[in-house]
Amino acid sequence: MNNTNFDSIAPIYASLSRLVFGNALRRAQTEHLALIPPNSNVLLIGGGSGWLLEQLLRLQPLAEVTYLEVSPRMLQLAQRRMSQQAAAYSKIKFRLGDESSLQPDETFDVILTPFLLDLFPDERLLYLMDRLFTALRQQGLWLFSDFWPTHTPAPVWQQLLLRSMYTFFGKVSRVSASRLPDFERHFARLPLQELQAAAFYSGLVQAKVYLKV
Repeated sequence: MNNTNFDSIAPIYASLSRLVFGNALRRAQTEHLALIPPNSNVLLIGGGSGWLLEQLLRLQPLAEVTYLEVSPRMLQLAQRRMSQQAAAYSKIKFRLGDESSLQPDETFDVILTPFLLDLFPDERLLYLMDRLFTALRQQGLWLFSDFWPTHTPAPVWQQLLLRSMYTFFGKVSRVSASRLPDFERHFARLPLQELQAAAFYSGLVQAKVYLKV
């Protein structure tokens, strides 16, 4: 079970993110939305207060979306945001929980994990990614956006920024990870083909699209 809880900072999370990163994180999240086929069945997990959901349905209005969020407050904010758009709202299944809330036979054409996977230590991340991979249909797309430095080792300023973020969110939101996962290793072990990639914020952030093969 995911014990991370963003309820306490839900109302200010978006503003805090923009204060530090400007629009870089938002650009990373929307970079590959145009690749989602029309009429796709989409899982958006960890979407927070619903900004990305709004962008997704603006670009892909025929998509059917399962919106899975572990924070009750974040889920409430997302529902409130979308309630003003009746046509779009009818295509969304809002669900409180994590990947364990998915039904065994539930599958999706597209899965989005916006700045989610960096929250977990390796063992927990292995379980999460395996569960999401199982839920992704053959030839389905996995849209990933997260902190993944393009240079190894990362520049000192990036290392310091990441360390301060993990310290802050560890205290405020009970984030269990203390450092970035080795995303390259985690994705390499799954039968996924990288289709596209883009970097943001001087290479600290990457957005990638993977195809299940």
